[in-house]
Amino acid sequence: MKRRQIEPEVDARRAERSLCEALLALRSVEEMQAFLDDLCTPAERESMRDRWSVVPHLLAGEPYWQIHDATAVSITTIGRVARCLEQGAGGYAVAASRSKPARKSRAGASR
Repeated sequence: MKRRQIEPEVDARRAERSLCEALLALRSVEEMQAFLDDLCTPAERESMRDRWSVVPHLLAGEPYWQIHDATAVSITTIGRVARCLEQGAGGYAVAASRSKPARKSRAGASR
């Protein structure tokens, strides 16, 4: 999509902070699901689910091929998530440490 050549009224940092505050204001899984339904396209949701589904496998030290076989997520995506876990801002690690363990089977994934 082509970006318009106009200046937005709200700068990107304020807009992102507002989004983060909206996410933090949600109080249940159902509220978060409804918000994500409204906010994201199906492809964006699938991408986020794929990335999140490989985090527990990577934290457990599983090889990429095994993660791919268990999740059907591409090796490229697995590598990107691994790079974020190692060199990123720490968001995956914080979320993983605070959330319930994700199911590590294909049957447990909601695709």
